[in-house]
Amino acid sequence: MTQNDPLASDPDVRHEPAQGRFATTVDGHEAELLYELRDGVVRIVHTGVPQAIGGRGVAAALVRKALDFARSQGYKVRPDCAYAAQYFQRHPELGTLLG
Repeated sequence: MTQNDPLASDPDVRHEPAQGRFATTVDGHEAELLYELRDGVVRIVHTGVPQAIGGRGVAAALVRKALDFARSQGYKVRPDCAYAAQYFQRHPELGTLLG
């Protein structure tokens, strides 16, 4: 747990590749990260977290899972949604994933 990610542990994030998304349900609310995969680049296009579960690190957990997926497959990442772009700014050590 970090200051920016206040959940005691990451929620159970599912990868739904046919839908191009990572999703989780927290306290009955679904949050998602949508992506497009093309030419070895995972383009993160949207991260959506309902206000009821906002501020609890859910979006960060979704981005981490997407980055883990990209890294494990040897893909680069293009953070086209504002949250994912901010995540990369807060974590410059991940710059090698940018593509």
